[in-house]
Amino acid sequence: MGTSAGTGRVDALTLAREGRARRRRLGALPALVAEALRLCWAARRRDLLLVFGVQLLGSALLGVQVLVGREALARALGGAGTGPAVVADLAGPLLLLAGVSLVAGFSGAVRGQRLRLLSEAVQRAVWGRVLDVTTAVELDRFDDPAFYDRLQRVTTSAVSRPVGVAQGLVGIVGGLVGSAGLCAALWALEPVLLPVLLLAGVPLFLLSRRGGRLEFDFAVAQTPAYRARAHLRDALVGRREAKEVRAYGLAPVLRGRYEELAGAYERDLRRQVARRVRLAVAGQALTALSVVLTALLLLWLVGRGRLGLADAGAAAAAAPLLASRLQALVSGVGGVLESGLFLDDLRAFLALAPPAGAGAPGRTRPAGRFEHLAVRGVSFTYPRAQRPALRDVTLEVRRGEVVALVGENGSGKTTLAKVLAGLHPPGAGTVLWNGQDTAGLDPASLRDQVAVVFQDFVQWRMSGHDNVAVGRPGRPDEAEAVPAAARQSGADALLRRLPDGYATPLSTELTGGVDLSLGQWQRIALARAFYRGAELVVLDEPTAALDARAEAELFAQVRDLVAGRTVVLISHRFSSVREADRIVVLREGAVDDVGTHDELVARGGLYAELYALQAQAYREG
Repeated sequence: MGTSAGTGRVDALTLAREGRARRRRLGALPALVAEALRLCWAARRRDLLLVFGVQLLGSALLGVQVLVGREALARALGGAGTGPAVVADLAGPLLLLAGVSLVAGFSGAVRGQRLRLLSEAVQRAVWGRVLDVTTAVELDRFDDPAFYDRLQRVTTSAVSRPVGVAQGLVGIVGGLVGSAGLCAALWALEPVLLPVLLLAGVPLFLLSRRGGRLEFDFAVAQTPAYRARAHLRDALVGRREAKEVRAYGLAPVLRGRYEELAGAYERDLRRQVARRVRLAVAGQALTALSVVLTALLLLWLVGRGRLGLADAGAAAAAAPLLASRLQALVSGVGGVLESGLFLDDLRAFLALAPPAGAGAPGRTRPAGRFEHLAVRGVSFTYPRAQRPALRDVTLEVRRGEVVALVGENGSGKTTLAKVLAGLHPPGAGTVLWNGQDTAGLDPASLRDQVAVVFQDFVQWRMSGHDNVAVGRPGRPDEAEAVPAAARQSGADALLRRLPDGYATPLSTELTGGVDLSLGQWQRIALARAFYRGAELVVLDEPTAALDARAEAELFAQVRDLVAGRTVVLISHRFSSVREADRIVVLREGAVDDVGTHDELVARGGLYAELYALQAQAYREG
């Protein structure tokens, strides 16, 4: 198990393409900013307005603080008398200065806490839209690494970016208002001071923009490696993986691979941090230089008699405040630019959602009860696969039939079942449901009439009742519906024996929960299909974990259990499919033969060969 520190790294060509895409994104920045604000407004408009309001208030008070401070300094330096007279003369300006400072500090505290509430609400709203996409995109998206890379960047970086835009705009507004107030105060004191301080903002802006670009490029480059680390980390802490990690002694190997990837990331992160620190130091140096130049200019103006001591003191206090406001302004602009790059990723991801649901434009619901399913010349290729999983498949399934799909591993059985169930649209050819092309049917309405038991069914960490009820989420909670479905699959007795019966959580990771054997779980999965009550039932290796007796009992009852419905059955056990009305034999994604068990055995093809091998293995066993 060799490792490579560069696992999942993005090459220079990919980064070059991302660079070109990034420049296009910047052109779309106004639209992205507007969309981000719409998200914030829809999520929590009161807090958005409050954050902007208190930022405006706090920034506007900066100029007032400088002028009030100048007045207090002027009275202290030029006032007559001593002792109580001086205190009385300064009381008004000092109290006003304290009040202004208190309001400014209060506005900052309110802004921070309200921004926290806004952030939580917006992230929840954006997560909702992301989940809308992940639960609606075509199933083959989950076989595309590029989809996972974008999903990773969206969930780790882009979800919080709408608030980042709002926060950046708050910084911009605060910087502009604060800078305007301080500029007005400095102009009133000495206009010549302004150019020295304002010119420092130009290189600060360029440095901030460069920092945003570096951050986005770093996120893009690290996404595949991040996913690899997350997978290894989950394997080392996961309950399902724990037994195999111990049985095979995998912990040192997986830890070694994880540490290598983590070390590579840390080295890249150190380089990234060093670049950002250099930019930050350059920005601080420019700010410090502008303040020093302003101080020197103030000394020169005082020495020439152009500026009094009170005015010079006020200007000296205003100079660093203006520099900090300019930095806030530039930081806000940089934050918006950086967030814009991630927001474009988010927008592109959200655009993946198909127009699903009953109201999908141009789509209709399947008409009437299921009677007939026809597959005509269907081919299907998974993303980035070298060869098609299905090639020119043609078959028919009629109401009330039990049709079996058999073949060697990788022959396309499960892929064909997903096409029949409406989970994969055909890449070529057509699927006709009661004579209607499924390309024109609403996919959600079509899938509503199908029940599927997958080979790798999900073991939900829910109660026994809810594990069955997920088969038809919208079905009214009838008292006997779940137990009736469990009785059909043989799960009723085992669920009733649990400590809290059907209410027992089916996971030892939950308080009071229990674990089931894989065979028991398979009966739960079958109960879901029976609870769904669909017209077409697709069973992908439904008895793989059952013992021979339980399997024989189940298949002896299969016609009664799904009476009046249609069953598409996938199985490697030929004893399970011999009673099917028709058996479809697949070889390398294509239909090799079709017939009954006796017909296929008599023809002596692939089916007969595989059946003989399996029968011999049973006899020898």
